[in-house]
Amino acid sequence: MATANIDIVGPSEYGLIRDLYNQIFAPSVEDVFFSRRLENRHNALMMVAELEKEPVGFSCGYELRPSTYYSWLSGVITSARRMGVATQLLLAEHAWAKEKGYEMARFECYNKHKAMVMLATRTGYDIAGTRYDSHMAGNLVIFEKNLQDSTPIEEL
Repeated sequence: MATANIDIVGPSEYGLIRDLYNQIFAPSVEDVFFSRRLENRHNALMMVAELEKEPVGFSCGYELRPSTYYSWLSGVITSARRMGVATQLLLAEHAWAKEKGYEMARFECYNKHKAMVMLATRTGYDIAGTRYDSHMAGNLVIFEKNLQDSTPIEEL
């Protein structure tokens, strides 16, 4: 596993987050995609992961409710996958959220994204439910984790 440098970034880095997003997902988006979702959220968080000083991944989230941090969107570029970067981003989010007093972490992912489903189970998340996203015509799995749970993370 490579050790990523993970930094918290602010709105001035929407361009960097956008560029990473556009390398990972389609269709491409503009900065406003992030500002509309994050700017008026309580405790919005954006993190960027770097390997050898090159940005390779990101995560964005915010308070869903006073006890729950919601990891809204994250991704790792193809060339940096299977190196532990996504795990490190998720664990950095957990540490930040726990420090802010959140008791629970939550995220959703499409069932077809098997690597994220496996990451969730490896990092101690439970399936809290599912929902159908008619916009993307796919099933989302809802994951939740008690941040006070000290269950060890499975090796990658």
